[in-house]
Amino acid sequence: MARVVWVHGDWNWLHMGISLHRVVGPNSEPQLDPAQGSRAVPMNRKRVVLADDLDPMLNAVRALLQSSFDVVGTASDGRAALETTLRLKPDLVILDVTMPVMSGIQAAKELTRRRSRAKIVFLTVHEDADILKACQAAGGLGYVAKVSMDTDLLPAINEALAGHVFTSRFSSEQDQA
Repeated sequence: MARVVWVHGDWNWLHMGISLHRVVGPNSEPQLDPAQGSRAVPMNRKRVVLADDLDPMLNAVRALLQSSFDVVGTASDGRAALETTLRLKPDLVILDVTMPVMSGIQAAKELTRRRSRAKIVFLTVHEDADILKACQAAGGLGYVAKVSMDTDLLPAINEALAGHVFTSRFSSEQDQA
């Protein structure tokens, strides 16, 4: 039996089957009472699918997102990214550009063609204006260079979820600034 509980501020939590015990101070984030051993998930967290052909990159992105987003699926090639996104219907998908079987750009084009509602952010090693244009033409709202992932990925995700475009500055642009 699931129940929705409203707690201090705008935190909504969904809890399955076990009573929810919370410790909330006026200036603190809500915390679960560890003695209850329950597992709650904020209802307003956005669902994300990650796609990259390198496991260490998938792990790094997951670690970066874990406090703010629910990573509901991962894929290591473009075809799997397409299928996972269509099956799980996340709010957002993060795609590497260069992956086996099908590129991230091809997967994004197919997601757009199939009218997926998932917002698309590309996370790539490519700092190339032509590839950036291809990603945007395929439906990408975010384009993040992997070298800038720590500073740019979360803002790119938030902008994409709001329907806005975000592009990392290329290293060559940063050198000139």
